[in-house]
Amino acid sequence: MADSSFDIVSKVERQEVDNALNQAAKEISQRYDFKGVGASISWSGDKILMEANSEDRVKAVLDVFQSKLIKRGISLKALDAGEPQLSGKEYKIFASIKEGISQENAKKVAKIIRDEGPKGVKAQVQGDELRVSSKSRDALQAVIALLKGKEFDFAMQFVNYR
Repeated sequence: MADSSFDIVSKVERQEVDNALNQAAKEISQRYDFKGVGASISWSGDKILMEANSEDRVKAVLDVFQSKLIKRGISLKALDAGEPQLSGKEYKIFASIKEGISQENAKKVAKIIRDEGPKGVKAQVQGDELRVSSKSRDALQAVIALLKGKEFDFAMQFVNYR
């Protein structure tokens, strides 16, 4: 019988991020506490730019955006937001969306699978994803349960289960 396998990836739906950004921009334009403070959120190349005239306001813009991401099912671990920076009279926060599992993180996950997972499960790093294979589908289910119980500093999804 052939091995069963699945891939561990860290991907974000770009359209969902765009929808969350548009919802946040709409809320910021309509909310009373953002009137007259120059608060805005928009794409700046492949980064997200948040602006306001005070540090507290720009942090509030970030908070609104984070709440919209959560409602759309996007993990906040995929959002890499910087610290507020003063630029002229404006405070700005640049944020980016992290995708892909780094080699270092993939090795950590593979080590956890080797040390704590069921016997006979193999994990191979393939670029920015991790392929996990085994003869037993139950062993793969156990690996997924094990990894869901752990806390990682990146978002992960399980795809191509076959």
